[in-house]
Amino acid sequence: MLKGKHVILGICGGIAAYKSVSLLRLLVKAGAEVQVVITPAGKEFITPVTLSALSQKPVVSEFFTANTGEWHSHVDLGLWADCMVIAPATASSIAKMANGVADNMLITTYLSAKSPVFVAPAMDLDMMVHPSTRRNLDLLRSYGNHIIEPESGELASGLVGKGRMEEPEKIVEVLDRFFATREDLQGQKILITAGPTHEKIDPVRFIGNYSSGKMGYAIAEAAAARGADVTLVSGPVSVQVSNPAINVIRVESAREMLSACEEAFPQSDIAIMCAAVADYAPASVATSKIKREHDEIPVITLVKNPDIAATLGHEKGKGQILVGFALETDHELENAFDKLGRKNLDMIVLNSMRDAGAGFGVDTNKVTILTSDNRRLEFSLKPKTEVANDILDTILTLK
Repeated sequence: MLKGKHVILGICGGIAAYKSVSLLRLLVKAGAEVQVVITPAGKEFITPVTLSALSQKPVVSEFFTANTGEWHSHVDLGLWADCMVIAPATASSIAKMANGVADNMLITTYLSAKSPVFVAPAMDLDMMVHPSTRRNLDLLRSYGNHIIEPESGELASGLVGKGRMEEPEKIVEVLDRFFATREDLQGQKILITAGPTHEKIDPVRFIGNYSSGKMGYAIAEAAAARGADVTLVSGPVSVQVSNPAINVIRVESAREMLSACEEAFPQSDIAIMCAAVADYAPASVATSKIKREHDEIPVITLVKNPDIAATLGHEKGKGQILVGFALETDHELENAFDKLGRKNLDMIVLNSMRDAGAGFGVDTNKVTILTSDNRRLEFSLKPKTEVANDILDTILTLK
């Protein structure tokens, strides 16, 4: 899958730079066209002559060539690449990437990259577990970067622990797997809902919930990256899509979301109901702000909102796949299985408010996927960007 791909290989100043030579050889052998970008410190560990001989390209390290003044455009490199791999990625470079400190050619190229970025950390174990490093890696994950976790073993310091850069063969496998799934949803029309709904009480107040929309948006981005034609029906959120091909329909209330879904669903192959739709709405909406100075405390009568997933489940045609979500606080599996059958879903994604790091407003999630053919798949706590692909991978097994 790497044949003909344009790969930027970023090399930082760490002892694991010697592994980058093998990684470069393997990428070229797989048919990739590789441009090496190395930090000034990286050249202390491995020479540009060696890297240039293997890549058949001049190695880029500085913003311009000193003797000719030739400018090396990080913007052009970012547009050229199908992916960028930074291996080894040192603690210093990871911190710069996470915080946008563009003081060398490698970091400016990273900040200009339009393609997926893979980061293979390598450092001593104390640096690896330091809170600042873990925070910076979490930030990179939240930006959509792919972290290739280091191995445990003997380190340059003589200590034994986690910090060894993953072996070049494994890194190539990760890239190959990534490109193998890049277009597995090509031609599929996918409808996704995300975020909360807001049900008006008066012009300034509403009934809603804490949903940030991050999970639904992550699924939309992942599906679009894998070739799908994505329509995202979004409640009020601050999240934005980065892929301009995603068709975003913004709504406010549950009834507006239902209307948008009913219009898009007949043309959809897959529908993923990730939104946290308010179950109830005020029976009537005040035309002006309800003032607290009034003697009587207002009584708000609620009515049930339409069940969007159940409505689409009733309308589902042959060959269509419908996926629901269940965020539960107790009797999680029992409630999720009930929704799976009652709403005529093909699959439901369950997460529990009991699990730390899962649920609303965070960048991670821990899910259990239940399918209509009685499978139960449990996943560990992961960034929502990775959970999105777990969900899409499972959906593909239903077809």
